[in-house]
Amino acid sequence: MPLFCLLLGVAFGFILSRSGAADYNYIQGMFLFEEFQLYGIIGTAVAITAPGLWLLKRYGRTLTGRPLVIERKAGHRGNLYGGILFGIGWSITGMCPGPVLVNVGEGKLYALAAFAGVLVGAGAFGALYPRLVRPFRLPPLAVGTGEG
Repeated sequence: MPLFCLLLGVAFGFILSRSGAADYNYIQGMFLFEEFQLYGIIGTAVAITAPGLWLLKRYGRTLTGRPLVIERKAGHRGNLYGGILFGIGWSITGMCPGPVLVNVGEGKLYALAAFAGVLVGAGAFGALYPRLVRPFRLPPLAVGTGEG
């Protein structure tokens, strides 16, 4: 299974790279409403994924036959502020976590700074989470994989 996941990740990274979804200029152009290619890529991803999710929910089983359980997550202030922070970082660096790794793999030096920012930000969030729970009304932090 880990080899399959690695191959799937490499294929996904290749598609991101070849489609321009990891290209700084395309991403900046999207945020400036000058390039519309990425809107098409995102729309295509939604159009392909939505029917699959509908089928999974309708039949309630995964492809392996296991029961499918999709829990609705409660909304809270952290979703709004986290989304704003994510969007700011995405627009400044031109990368979100997937494309950061694609750009590092393509040998783009500036991507290392963005990757360092991802690691520092994730670490800071984990360290500061207990202090952020009350002001942002965040849910308790779940520990473990969630698989039992």
